[in-house]
Amino acid sequence: MLYHKTYELGPEREWVVFVHGAGGSSTIWFRQLKAFRERFNVLLLDLRGHGQSHTLQQVVKGRYSFRAVTEDIVRLLDHLQIREAHFVGMSLGSILIRHLAELCPERVRSMVLGGAILRFDIRSRVLVQLGRLGQHILPYMWLYRLFAFIMMPRKRHEESRLLFVREARKLCQQEFKRWFRLATDVNPLMRYFRERPVAIPTLYIMGEEDYLFLAPVREQVERDPHSHLAVIDGCGHVCNVEQPEHFNRQSLAFLTKAGEG
Repeated sequence: MLYHKTYELGPEREWVVFVHGAGGSSTIWFRQLKAFRERFNVLLLDLRGHGQSHTLQQVVKGRYSFRAVTEDIVRLLDHLQIREAHFVGMSLGSILIRHLAELCPERVRSMVLGGAILRFDIRSRVLVQLGRLGQHILPYMWLYRLFAFIMMPRKRHEESRLLFVREARKLCQQEFKRWFRLATDVNPLMRYFRERPVAIPTLYIMGEEDYLFLAPVREQVERDPHSHLAVIDGCGHVCNVEQPEHFNRQSLAFLTKAGEG
């Protein structure tokens, strides 16, 4: 079972489940927790191999898939008897939430996807290929620092870079490689999802300076009547850390409205 922590107001309140991205952990939500737990039951989790889930036996063997990692979350929901919830994700966590909506749409009340990854452009694909070539030669933390800098290059992105690098140090080299291989599955999986839209209210929250991933999200929102986009000025990829007040305000307003629908 994934490591998790719950904050419950009562059975009459709706649940919000937070899903972090690759290399992070549930600690990235520290600036959301207070605001959200005042209105919702909250579930924080660490994905397999991350944070305090790094000791799980099932992370030791085999190659990972998006389906397998998503099913970890489903098993946790079953264990906690959470029938449905709102989901808030960051970066690669947005893919897992979208996969969960594909597997169990009845369990997803709404989705808030920050720094969402919907497609790798040519720059992202080149970066992934370089990483695949270098992963057997270079220490994984060198690669992770490089990726973090390319995604979050500006001075005001520094806090986000340092946070993710600090969390990534908790991954072992083999665990990093397993998650890194998932990157090659992003484009075909998201292409499949574009062909199978789900009628679930979705809010994308993106930083204006999220150079690698903002454009595909704009395209998605234009063709999906169930999707909305909020762009935060002067903000990079990890918008919940860089601009938490904006992120919280937009998210809570959206979730409150979705809960009333």
